[in-house]
Amino acid sequence: QMCDKFTVCPNSVEMLLHNNLNLPKVTEEDGDFLTFLSFQDKCLRKISSGLYTFQTYLKYVQETFTSENQNVESLSYTTEHLARTLREMVINPEEVIIPDAPTQESLYTMLKSTKAWTEKITVHLILRDFTSFMEKTVRAVRYLKNTR
Repeated sequence: QMCDKFTVCPNSVEMLLHNNLNLPKVTEEDGDFLTFLSFQDKCLRKISSGLYTFQTYLKYVQETFTSENQNVESLSYTTEHLARTLREMVINPEEVIIPDAPTQESLYTMLKSTKAWTEKITVHLILRDFTSFMEKTVRAVRYLKNTR
């Protein structure tokens, strides 16, 4: 009855509003790009940590979006390479947060428990937020390259 009356069903567009994936983001608090030099280490830590976190999400996308398996596998590999490279640029690389195996497994289990329709939305949200994260990463790295 609630589904018919309020259109809040597991397969409704309302599910988009309940995005509880907690995907990594680069925000202004991480250092705005105009004053990047004063925040560059903090920003690089945040970006590298975010890229490592996205690995679990990309693994889920790869196994769910099987028609693009090779592309997602390549994307995952290059993302990990970029995360390692940026981690090496941080003053204290140990400060980069790399999710441990139990955390990754817990997140992956949560992602795999989604239903078929929600699965498509989840993949869409992951790829949308990954694209946004990478756009900000490219700007930050380009700025850093031009100021060093």
